[in-house]
Amino acid sequence: MSDADDPLVLDGLHKHYGAVRAVDGVSLRVARGELFGLIGHNGAGKSTLFKLMLGLIAPTQGSLRVAGGPVRGPAFRAARRRIGYLPENLVLYDNLSGLETLRFFARLKGADAAQCAPLLARVGLTAAADRAVREYSKGMRQRLGFAQALLGQPQLLFLDEPTTGLDPTATRDFYVLLDGLRAQGVTLIVTSHVLAELQARVDRLAIMASGKVVAEGSVAALRARARLPLTLTVTAPASVLAALRAVAPDLTPTPQGARLTCVPEAKLALLAALAAVPGVADVQVQEPTLEDLFFGLEGAA
Repeated sequence: MSDADDPLVLDGLHKHYGAVRAVDGVSLRVARGELFGLIGHNGAGKSTLFKLMLGLIAPTQGSLRVAGGPVRGPAFRAARRRIGYLPENLVLYDNLSGLETLRFFARLKGADAAQCAPLLARVGLTAAADRAVREYSKGMRQRLGFAQALLGQPQLLFLDEPTTGLDPTATRDFYVLLDGLRAQGVTLIVTSHVLAELQARVDRLAIMASGKVVAEGSVAALRARARLPLTLTVTAPASVLAALRAVAPDLTPTPQGARLTCVPEAKLALLAALAAVPGVADVQVQEPTLEDLFFGLEGAA
């Protein structure tokens, strides 16, 4: 597949509101079937970027291709039928039932209404299909919103804080659904403030600050770039603390042994030295989390 086939291509994209540069020279390329994360503080430019990609606002400068074409004109109106969107603040008609809500959105999108009942089953709302939306919990509303985003079998999905209001089980089920969609070649753009959820799930991500992308890549690539220290937790009796200090003078004693840090390139040598200390029962290595990377890379920009 050529670069031209990528479902999302942004090149030098700007959106200015007077002196405010809400999006300031963003260039991104997302491949088919990729789960791409977009993270940043409130006001970083994520919501504006979503509006640009959805064609809701026009860019001040730069080019943008979504679903294979430019975000303008009759061609994009047709392409929108292949795009799904779950907004952060979902507004629904409280007097409609869940099934009626999906049928309403299906008419708006030109999708087959026969999809509605199966989609409700897919998000676990069959039992509530005929209940008024005003009786839905926040999590149920979120699942209904996800169902409407799936109308028309979209090939590109924009999901803005999609797990808001979901309990741990529903969150797990949501990401299982996303895995199934990726296997079908659906491209997913996800924003979330719950970084621990994204860490093990995204293929790549971009960190935004002040309208710019300050870092982009896989979690592993961002770790290599940030060079943040790793944390090693050693399980050992107090009697070997002196021997541990000989290996790592800056360690911190703990009730179970000791805790210490090291730069990534020193990990293997340090593990070998710790393993050679008699009495060491275990060594656990904790890589920098996505939250660590976020604060480290954002602050260095």
